[in-house]
Amino acid sequence: MDLNIQSIGIGARIKHPAFGIGIVVAMDVTTIKVFFKGEGDKEISRSFIGIEVIESAAEAPDNSLNMEDVEKMMKRVLLGFSDISKRYELGGKWEGGSMILKPANAELQAKEIPIETFFHKIVMMRDRLRVLEQNINSHDKLTDEEKVNLQQYITRAYGSMTTFNVLFANKEDFF
Repeated sequence: MDLNIQSIGIGARIKHPAFGIGIVVAMDVTTIKVFFKGEGDKEISRSFIGIEVIESAAEAPDNSLNMEDVEKMMKRVLLGFSDISKRYELGGKWEGGSMILKPANAELQAKEIPIETFFHKIVMMRDRLRVLEQNINSHDKLTDEEKVNLQQYITRAYGSMTTFNVLFANKEDFF
């Protein structure tokens, strides 16, 4: 079947002789872009003979997603597979600031780091310590004494990080 504007639209399912069944994801006047599982996106000329329209766009169910649906899905995935549990606010006085590491040797160059980057790394470290703490507490092969001993190291690490509490906007987010 020859492809033309009337017989195909975004969302239509087609069958290609080499790539198999795919879904039209974009199109212009001369080509269509089709997603084929295992092959990815392929651009095909509308004049290509040998493509069969299995289900036109008009017949295809409306499975479109709006931006709100995509955002909800991304949040769910990121929270489910990330060790960061929530967003922490940087104290207002630090926003847009930077941290400068200046070596004692004047011949060496100083390093400037955006405070947001440094803050993000501190938060990641804290959240990973929390995950480690949870893993220790739920470990079925460690004795209670071994868990307490390992917990002491985590407590000391938290104590070492209290200097960075000044970065947080909210006291409940402190170490």
